[in-house]
Amino acid sequence: MPKSRLEGGAALRRAVVVALFLATIAGGIVLDNYWLRSLTEVFLIAAIAQSINIIAGFTGYAAFGQVVFFGLGNYATAIAMTRLDMPFIAGALLGSVVCAGFALVCGWPLFRLKGHYFAIATLGLNGAVQAIVSNWASLTQGGAGISLPLPPGNVLGNARLFYAAFLALMWASVVVVWLLNRTRFGFACRAIRADEEAASAAGINPLLYKTSAWMVSAVLAGWVGSVYAYWQSYIEPSVAFDMDIAVRGFVILLLGGPGSVFGPVIAAFVFQLTSIVVWSYLLTFHLGLMGLLIMAAVLFLPEQSGWTNIRAALAARASAALPAFARR
Repeated sequence: MPKSRLEGGAALRRAVVVALFLATIAGGIVLDNYWLRSLTEVFLIAAIAQSINIIAGFTGYAAFGQVVFFGLGNYATAIAMTRLDMPFIAGALLGSVVCAGFALVCGWPLFRLKGHYFAIATLGLNGAVQAIVSNWASLTQGGAGISLPLPPGNVLGNARLFYAAFLALMWASVVVVWLLNRTRFGFACRAIRADEEAASAAGINPLLYKTSAWMVSAVLAGWVGSVYAYWQSYIEPSVAFDMDIAVRGFVILLLGGPGSVFGPVIAAFVFQLTSIVVWSYLLTFHLGLMGLLIMAAVLFLPEQSGWTNIRAALAARASAALPAFARR
């Protein structure tokens, strides 16, 4: 690809990211409660998509049951706050330890599976953990769920608080993925994705790197779950381990591009805001229409030359339109 196109693409990405960052910061100040909540859900699913990106996009292992860590973060924080009288921050830290430990213990046997076998195993893992949580009533209160302490403050103040919390998690996930894109750890993960046997022959320990990547991914998803539990102030197994979260995360990852740093974030905004608009005007048919749009995007955009040509054209226009300092 010509150097001008590469520079134009980089300039376009920088401009979009800076605009998105400034817009999200300003949004927390000027938006009303409805849009604060709507964008908070965008940040949530973007962070989940990035957690999937770490294990699926960089390492090449499709963890379809990634929502298990979201659920564990929910319950670890809720139990810590209600049973142990711990503050939220301590409960969230406990949740991250639980998620990392669970990924370590389960990763060792599960990463001996590959491809669809691994994907199906993670689905079973989520189902098994949900069943345990549902039946361990003495600890989790089973199907009755757990009510968390209400956060202090009024409705608008809390909306802005959780808007800022999920916004921070989203940008933290971007930083983690950006570091993976530039560090030796990330290079090793991408080598495993490209050819695991060749990576092993080159001196990379695939099991160690895969498990470590899953632990990082699990901690990120667990943090999202912890904040979500406090945000909702009530959790139950069917919500904490809802596969819809993992499905939306994977769709957004596919739309944004596996292994991309900012792609999942931009895709989360497009997907979630499109969903809101479709739901507003087509209440009866919105799920069917969104399903068709997702199928069309996954089938025709990411892998086709047309998508590449669209991005190249935008990059060329950005290179010509942006000021000189932005192209440096």
